[in-house]
Amino acid sequence: MGIREERRRLPIVALAPPTRSRRALPIAAGQAPVPRIVVWEFTSACDQHCAHCGPRSGKRRPDELTTEEALRLVDELAAAGVGEVTLIGGEAYLRPDVLRIVRAIRERGMSCTMTTGGYSLTREIAEALVEAGVQSVSVSIDGLAACHDALRGRPNSFARAFAALRHLKAAGSQISANTQLNAKTLPDLEGLLELLAAEGIHSWQVQVTMAHGAAADHPEILLQPYQMIAAYEVVERLLARCEALGIRLYPGNSLGYFGPLEHRLRRNSTQRGHYFGCQAGISGAAVSSHGEVKSCPSLGEEGVGGSWREHGFAALWERAPEIVYMRQRTRAELWGLCASCYYAAVCMGGCTSMSEPLLGRPGNNPMCHHRALELDRQGLRERIEPVRPAPGQPFDHGLFRLILEHKDPELRALHGPLTIEEPRRSRVDEPRGPGSPLA
Repeated sequence: MGIREERRRLPIVALAPPTRSRRALPIAAGQAPVPRIVVWEFTSACDQHCAHCGPRSGKRRPDELTTEEALRLVDELAAAGVGEVTLIGGEAYLRPDVLRIVRAIRERGMSCTMTTGGYSLTREIAEALVEAGVQSVSVSIDGLAACHDALRGRPNSFARAFAALRHLKAAGSQISANTQLNAKTLPDLEGLLELLAAEGIHSWQVQVTMAHGAAADHPEILLQPYQMIAAYEVVERLLARCEALGIRLYPGNSLGYFGPLEHRLRRNSTQRGHYFGCQAGISGAAVSSHGEVKSCPSLGEEGVGGSWREHGFAALWERAPEIVYMRQRTRAELWGLCASCYYAAVCMGGCTSMSEPLLGRPGNNPMCHHRALELDRQGLRERIEPVRPAPGQPFDHGLFRLILEHKDPELRALHGPLTIEEPRRSRVDEPRGPGSPLA
């Protein structure tokens, strides 16, 4: 059954407004926090072939959750206190039962949003999604037309993404956009903002491309740590222009960490004023299309707590070591320059899904504006160099070494690397004791 048939079959009923807030709630001692938001990879089926795709989407997994299982999962998310469910993919709307699940999410009092590449999102699909209860949709647009189409692996992808924005707005959805910040997109961002503003977006999320999934196979698109200074010069101009246009520039968790723009970047985000450290397994969680529950949608095996089919959502959220990891971590787990940083106790090494795919473990994050500026003042810079390729699985990663060297090219040629930080053993490679904490 396709979306058209499903839309005709569903009754038209009034949807209650969402009753749950995304604000962080106080946590009693020993009590698990309430997951404010869950990002659900509804299907791995996709109609594009993106060079930076974390899940390496394309074909639908043969063991994806059935409609009945998905409906039970919705019930469990509501019971856990989830305030918002964001459907992603692949492409969520490629599953014909998406309308039924959207409606179930809304009927259980949760908000329902979606992130999409928009390649096949027609006017009819947009109207059906809004009618079912999708409230806001973020369309992924990475640079101007030539850059976007090249990164997305499909001709006319850029034009189709903008058409999707127009279809969604006409159908009554709030619209926003999200964009990868990398070596290819950086020159296009200011021109792209003007085009997005003309479409009436309310927010624009910008995130640094992470070295996971397909992006691990394309290190040429990744920013080098020392390039964060030049990148933030662009970001500062984007902030000023967004403020003038009334658009909220929303930083992804891979962007930020206490540089001079931190307050302006995060004053409109859920972490108001400054970064509070990685929120994986603290404020939200993720579910894969075949029911794996993770602490963060961008993490691979290292963030998987277990199978929803086997354990259920609540048990994994409350007790799986991979999910509670961030709740229990201390400064003792920081290493490299992050261990001695002035902001270490609050930042805790930044975004886990940025640092772990680079260096094998969280706790040392070279993709930091503050860090790049501090090194630059000393005449130094950092760069990354691949040492191990990714195996080719969803959300996998290779490994990189981190090289500290002189900023001046003549000194660099004379002295070579000053230090070389080799990648560390991944959390998933560590020996594990017998038994399961979920048993």
